[in-house]
Amino acid sequence: MQEKWGIGNFGQPIDLPIFLFIYLSAMESPSKLRQPHLLISSEKIDRRTFLQKSALSLSGVSLLGSLPFSSQAEDLNDYPFTLGVASGEPLPDGIVLWTRLAPKPLEGGGLKDQEIEVYWEIASDPEFSDIVQHGTELATKDFAHSVHVEVAGLSPSSYYYYRFKTGEVVSQTGKTKTAPALGSDLAELKFAIASCQNYSAGLYTAYDHMVKEDLDVVFFLGDYIYEKASGANALRKHLPDKEIRSLEDYRIRYAQYKSDPSLMAAHAAFPWIVVPDDHEVKNNWGGDGPPYDDNASFLQRRSVAFQAYYEHMPLRKTSIPEGIAMRVYRKFSFGNLAEFSMLDTRQFRTDFACSGNWEENCAARFDPGRTMLGEVQENWLTENLSQSACTWNILGQQVRMAQVGRKMDGTIKYAADSWDGYAATRNRLMSSIKDNQVKNLVVLTGDSHKNWVNELRLNPDDPQSEVIGTEFMGTSISSAGDGKEFSDIGLELMEINPDIKFYNEQRGYVVLVAKPDELRADFKVMPFVTLPDAPIHTIASFIIANGIAGLSPSNRDTATTVAQALV
Repeated sequence: MQEKWGIGNFGQPIDLPIFLFIYLSAMESPSKLRQPHLLISSEKIDRRTFLQKSALSLSGVSLLGSLPFSSQAEDLNDYPFTLGVASGEPLPDGIVLWTRLAPKPLEGGGLKDQEIEVYWEIASDPEFSDIVQHGTELATKDFAHSVHVEVAGLSPSSYYYYRFKTGEVVSQTGKTKTAPALGSDLAELKFAIASCQNYSAGLYTAYDHMVKEDLDVVFFLGDYIYEKASGANALRKHLPDKEIRSLEDYRIRYAQYKSDPSLMAAHAAFPWIVVPDDHEVKNNWGGDGPPYDDNASFLQRRSVAFQAYYEHMPLRKTSIPEGIAMRVYRKFSFGNLAEFSMLDTRQFRTDFACSGNWEENCAARFDPGRTMLGEVQENWLTENLSQSACTWNILGQQVRMAQVGRKMDGTIKYAADSWDGYAATRNRLMSSIKDNQVKNLVVLTGDSHKNWVNELRLNPDDPQSEVIGTEFMGTSISSAGDGKEFSDIGLELMEINPDIKFYNEQRGYVVLVAKPDELRADFKVMPFVTLPDAPIHTIASFIIANGIAGLSPSNRDTATTVAQALV
């Protein structure tokens, strides 16, 4: 049996902010790839300000505590856990633990063909005095020396602490939580949704606030990275600074994103459940590729993009890509309170309707032969929903489900990349929910860089049609820069589309609390992301009552007034 190890076994501990300072200093070099990759451009914020920001945001997160180093470690730049730790995929008896060994994260990792044993342990307490499980995984070049540990045999609804060790070096400590027992009574589930974190567009200040929340789990709904080169006014330059296409390029881009201390802290604080959207591969891709792509070239790119995504996410081995395919859709249950069906709206969809942009009401939108989900996933979802015994039936997915028309060139047009371009799939889903008497449908969506609350109708063209559910769309973490409270576009959209009950263009995330009698969504926003230390506040809250499809009556009457008051 392997010997248990603790914080004091390998020399004196070193505080994380101090480590970051030393590590960033060690990273400095004339070589472009060895510039301090956690720093944003000097013309926007200087090094001292950034380091202060990092220290303040991380020193307050007790779960990270300290980083024990071997007294024999002479070169701190060889520290292998530069990308932190993460957990995800919570089940009642298990969790996935993740890390990646990358002493030179922006140079491909720095380990070449080596195979390295990584020891892990999970405990019931942050001091690791009660280690409940431990073992060894092999980190290999095939998966960029990432480690995905599928821990089983844990207790439901329980907090755990975990860490990794290789050689004489110990990783940061992460905190995680298992799901409740299947069918068990659950008084409350508190979770957050986040999406769209363009590294070059803004700081991840939202995560500094999120780690202070008391959350059971975080759902990330897509656009974890962006595949494009940095823009001319980028706050932080992308690495490599070009549109990425190769496996090495994608690995470096993920390493740059995951090196951000705020994102690292959020991963270490909670278990995450993730789904990709388009930018993890290429903007607006779907199926075998957008019409403007060479098919063979795109499919090769999709294959390596999926590979890099798996390597950097706390996913189970069931999601290991097989060529151009990766299993993303899956189900999670939290007692008898909530069931989450996580969807894949990219991999199985048919080509865009019409030209693929904002289009008039073209017939292709309603073609039943076109699909958003693919036949197998659609049948899987229908069966999940029809058999669910949970109070709240929640879909986690990527692009807007509600119908939204926009007046352009004197006519009403619809976005082909959203569910509006696949209206037949949406109609089948809404009809199935009604026919199977699925209760309390809630759809969680990312993608748009805006906050929305939308009611979903059986027939979105008929304002008297039955309300089937509610869609909460979360804004971006940083994509599109600072944003603003409201806009003329928002007012126009709400006027044309009365089922839009709230619209906001600031950055942030949404915290949701599900209880047996109601579900509440708090939209938390910040005034800016292009400077550090942005404050956060709840700009609006919405409630769904158990048994009432759509917003509660008081919310439904006042939502538009609340939104217009923001102008």
